[in-house]
Amino acid sequence: MTAENDLFARLRAALDRDAAIDLFRGAIRHDSITGNEANVAAYLAEAMRTLNLSALQTADFLPGRPNVWGKRVGAGRGPHLLFIGHTDVVHVDGWRENWVGTEREDPFGAAIVDGAVWGRGAGDLKAGITSSLAALALLDAAGIKLAGDVSFAFVGDEESGQPGTGVSAGIKDYVTRIETGEIERPDFVVYVEPTQLAVYPAQIGFFITDITITGRSAYFGVPELGKDALRASHGVMSALWKHSDEISARAEHALVGRSFLLITGLAGGGYIAVPEKCELSLIRKLLPGESLDQAAAEIEATVRGAIDDPEITVAFSYPAGRDHALGGTAAEIDADRPEVAMLSEAISGALAGRGNIAGAPFWSESPFFVNRLGIPAVYCAPGDIRNCHTYNEHVEIEEFLAGVVGFAAFMARFCGTVE
Repeated sequence: MTAENDLFARLRAALDRDAAIDLFRGAIRHDSITGNEANVAAYLAEAMRTLNLSALQTADFLPGRPNVWGKRVGAGRGPHLLFIGHTDVVHVDGWRENWVGTEREDPFGAAIVDGAVWGRGAGDLKAGITSSLAALALLDAAGIKLAGDVSFAFVGDEESGQPGTGVSAGIKDYVTRIETGEIERPDFVVYVEPTQLAVYPAQIGFFITDITITGRSAYFGVPELGKDALRASHGVMSALWKHSDEISARAEHALVGRSFLLITGLAGGGYIAVPEKCELSLIRKLLPGESLDQAAAEIEATVRGAIDDPEITVAFSYPAGRDHALGGTAAEIDADRPEVAMLSEAISGALAGRGNIAGAPFWSESPFFVNRLGIPAVYCAPGDIRNCHTYNEHVEIEEFLAGVVGFAAFMARFCGTVE
């Protein structure tokens, strides 16, 4: 038996399936809709205390909304690994009505149905958080001591949707503490967004633009006295769709595809009158290397160029600033880095067919590490992003347990071990 096979055999023999699943289900049962992160942060802090993490700390990033973090100090000299994820989940509007009368009715019930754990936050992303903690418990159970350090940080305010929230306030506070030296800088980061145990070294960027087109209202019988904002919006939308085709044709990224924009909303009209105001919303996907500022400037130029009447005005707003004032930047690290291969091999050793290298079709918070701090980061965790934010959010139990084993193997390989 090779040393690698021996490691996986040792981990599988020591795995306490019930304890790992209980930890996962307990996290789901702590409702943590954005703004209520304290509920699950307290639960995670207790789990981290049980693991004897040092420098365990809970601190508010906003009043009553805490982050929690801690570190297992290695027994020797080795690199420092960080697992991080967000504690907040999206709303549950309509969940109970959708599942009324079934065992899935409670969105925070963590029901087990057909070999999967169901509930809001199961995939996004409490499976990732708890599989990383359970991985350290597994190393302890297997008697494997790490040479390097493993840290865990769980932050709030990643999800959008609740008024006044969802601007990454939690991770902004955390990375500022790294910048000031309060928290030790890691060498590599695994952000536990759901990837079905693929490894994502690249992710898209994005920004949202709200566009207000203002003309002048007039009674319908004398439309020549008005300035039709709705008619102007038709020309704007046609120009934006053409621009989307143009940016899509510019380049294709091997892992995250092509850029585009999507018009997501249109509102406007007048009551038996020329419409005075029309509001458009769009989202723009960016590839790694694309400038968010330049992309936004192109949107504005496209819109202004489609309106030829100087009496019709246009205004732009960007409501989804993240690591950039206008939105979230794209990020990537070299997919050929040895750490990426090491994580891929650890996951595939835990579950055949997983651990493939791909790109994130979503935006999350790795750019705070990759772009702001210059620290390599990837996404990897159990769960399928396609069922997150829906009434069907669930994670297969065997995939979750494979994540526990795979993360434990990666910790051992990345940090090194001591006898």
